[in-house]
Amino acid sequence: MKKINPWAWVPTLYFAEGVPYVAVMTISLIMYKRLGLSNADITLYTSWLYLPWVIKPLWSPFVDIIRTKRWWIITMQLLIGAALGGVAFTIPGPWWLQGSLAFFWLMAFSSATHDIAADGFYMLGLDQHQQAYFVGIRSTFYRIATIFSSGLLVGLAGALQVMTRNIRYSWSLVFYLMAGLFIALWLYHSWVLPKTETVSSSKDPYPLKTLLQGFWDTLKTFFQKPQVWAGIAFMLFYRMPEGLLAKVSALFLVDAGRNGGLGLSDGEYGLVQGTVGVIGLTLGGILGGIAASRDGLKRWLWPMVISITLPDLVYVYLSYVLPSSLFIVNVCVFIEQFGYGFGFSAYMLYLIYYSQGEHKTSHYALCTAFMALSMMIPGLFAGALQESVGYKTFFLIVVAACSLTYVVTWFLRIDPEFGKKKTE
Repeated sequence: MKKINPWAWVPTLYFAEGVPYVAVMTISLIMYKRLGLSNADITLYTSWLYLPWVIKPLWSPFVDIIRTKRWWIITMQLLIGAALGGVAFTIPGPWWLQGSLAFFWLMAFSSATHDIAADGFYMLGLDQHQQAYFVGIRSTFYRIATIFSSGLLVGLAGALQVMTRNIRYSWSLVFYLMAGLFIALWLYHSWVLPKTETVSSSKDPYPLKTLLQGFWDTLKTFFQKPQVWAGIAFMLFYRMPEGLLAKVSALFLVDAGRNGGLGLSDGEYGLVQGTVGVIGLTLGGILGGIAASRDGLKRWLWPMVISITLPDLVYVYLSYVLPSSLFIVNVCVFIEQFGYGFGFSAYMLYLIYYSQGEHKTSHYALCTAFMALSMMIPGLFAGALQESVGYKTFFLIVVAACSLTYVVTWFLRIDPEFGKKKTE
């Protein structure tokens, strides 16, 4: 079999992983805002789209035993392309809300399944050395997908609105462009992804029964771990302020001044949140990883807690001052996202720490389900809360909610050596 260079498929695979997630979680917010939906409706509808990532561990075992991961990747990319085309087709029509949400649901489930298959394929298609070498490459191209989607594509939608004077038509064109991109990725990966696996040929006569028994064992051992309730509380509430803030902050940036927002255009939003913010998030995450690898998670836990909470104050400042300077807005968003990236490192490292031992891969998948749930639950009511109290008071509530982050962190007990680089 001809050996295919990983550079030919690893970057594009993780670019393809990032685009639909951003489309579901970020682009949908701005689009629905421009189409006239209220903040309460936007956050409610789009937060439910987290559900596929919450329940992802329930069907991830089936991806392992039904067909190959290569087949799942290619099939999901085709479905994502179809869902993007469906969103584009329904936006100009009379049933635009119901239709677009239905296709966003298809996209969300396809994207979550694609994540499972892509991560599994990464481990199968590369040896241990290559996995270590490309871990930074895959993260980089996922971030590039984020900048491309929430930065360039949102900016393009704004430019098209100026040119066409038609909001629905402009967003429809953007989603048709994304659909075309995914059809191209589907064709490319159909050709370039190496055939490194075959359908399972296990002699087990009852594979489903074995699978369900294994899942039950995984679930049971997950809840038998030391400090299980402290760990679950940390997974659910450490990011509670961010769960409230994430969607409303994006809506605040583009909302009209008469509503208490900053009134950024789509192009300005693409620069502020989709580019500068993503760069800050990435740099903060890199620095957090370096710090924890040098001194261990326990040493940096509280500085990271401070980092993920105190920068939320920039939105209190922005909502009270409403600066007209785009530079000031960029600086504030960069500070908040950099702090979040640095503080989020503690969260991700704790998920790895909690997952140690038997069934660590499955336990980590369950941890990521709690991670998605921690963003889904506060997002469901964040918009309604904001509309009832206004942006100024809402951001003060977010800062007050940071107390939960400190409380759940207080109860953790972490090995001081975890995360440190081992010396020979």
